[in-house]
Amino acid sequence: MKQNADILIVGGGLNGPALALALASGGLRVTVVDARPAPARAQTGFDGRAYSLALASKRLLSVIGVWPQVADHAQPILQVKASDGHAGMGAAPFFLHFDHAEIEEGPMGFMVEDRHLYAAFLARMQMEPNITLLSGETVTAQATEATGVSVTLASGRQLGARLLIGCDGRTSGTAQRAGISRTGWGYGQTALVTAVDHALPHNGIAHQLFMPEGPLAILPLPGNRSSIVWSEGTARAAEIQALDDDDYLTALRPRFGDFLGAIKLAGTRFTYPLSLTLANSFVAPRLALVGDAAHGVHPIAGQGLNLGLRDVGALAQIVIEAQRLGEDIGSVAVLERYQHWRRFDVTALALGMDAVNRLFSNDNPILRLGRDLGMGAINALPGLRRRFIRTAAGLEGDVPRLLQGQQI
Repeated sequence: MKQNADILIVGGGLNGPALALALASGGLRVTVVDARPAPARAQTGFDGRAYSLALASKRLLSVIGVWPQVADHAQPILQVKASDGHAGMGAAPFFLHFDHAEIEEGPMGFMVEDRHLYAAFLARMQMEPNITLLSGETVTAQATEATGVSVTLASGRQLGARLLIGCDGRTSGTAQRAGISRTGWGYGQTALVTAVDHALPHNGIAHQLFMPEGPLAILPLPGNRSSIVWSEGTARAAEIQALDDDDYLTALRPRFGDFLGAIKLAGTRFTYPLSLTLANSFVAPRLALVGDAAHGVHPIAGQGLNLGLRDVGALAQIVIEAQRLGEDIGSVAVLERYQHWRRFDVTALALGMDAVNRLFSNDNPILRLGRDLGMGAINALPGLRRRFIRTAAGLEGDVPRLLQGQQI
């Protein structure tokens, strides 16, 4: 088998390029196969899509050379406020309030638009001689042999490498072709995603309102603008998405409230169904899964991309260290280290977010009282509150070196 690279990455969203840059910094030759035309995505205008990046994720992006290109477009998250809510009634009296001043490291996280983040990844990949980006190509077949793996593209071209990595989303073809099944369930909820301009400044505060129908996140963007992730029951979400912009705003305003003054739509309106999905294995012979290809969680805490970047840091560290020790980077022994590192952490967080969503997405008065008192108790304990802030910032647990801001 002719090997065109050391590693083939299928999927060019955000995790794929991040992993490619991390691996290339360790001297490995990487080919990224991206089904989408890269230039078109990099040149798009504002559409409202944005990501919450934990402090640890920002550190990884700094090490791989991406952060300097997005820093001017990033909005620091200085505080997080979370509470129960009802449409038109505002927040409950008991709530959680996290302030970045309670930790020494700086802001808990940052909001960055998709268009800026992807453009920065693309620019960095084009500067890296160890990375080959194949845009507008899809993988139709893959085969594993004793010393390598090969893929066939829709164009008929064949590529070979020592290791194949799937970064191709929740319906990962890489995982399916390897025979990896998934466990999960839907929530009967759909996320309505957009952005709004508002009259008053947000002061870098992210808000999470737990409504009976599902959570509403109001996340600060640069200027007087916020990203909205608004969860509703599937049928009701479809009705809202079908409304014109004026009626859409009429449905949003009672949930949003008036604390930021008058609001108007500023971005494209998107929807996506909410579910939990976990690959039953993160690895197979000469294959590893990263990001949504391995796990998809409820967006209630904005941890989706951060979980993926934690995968990136762990897998890059394991593979680069194995390469330096002269090990076979695609061997089961090496890949099982990655699975051992990441699987428990991911599963625990996914089930934790599942439990929080089930606890809050209802209007049971007994549960409502219990969860409100619980939030009030946590808010009154500085030590516990600080632990929550550090966890949200990605600073707790067995943190890969890249997410500590260190080279591998």
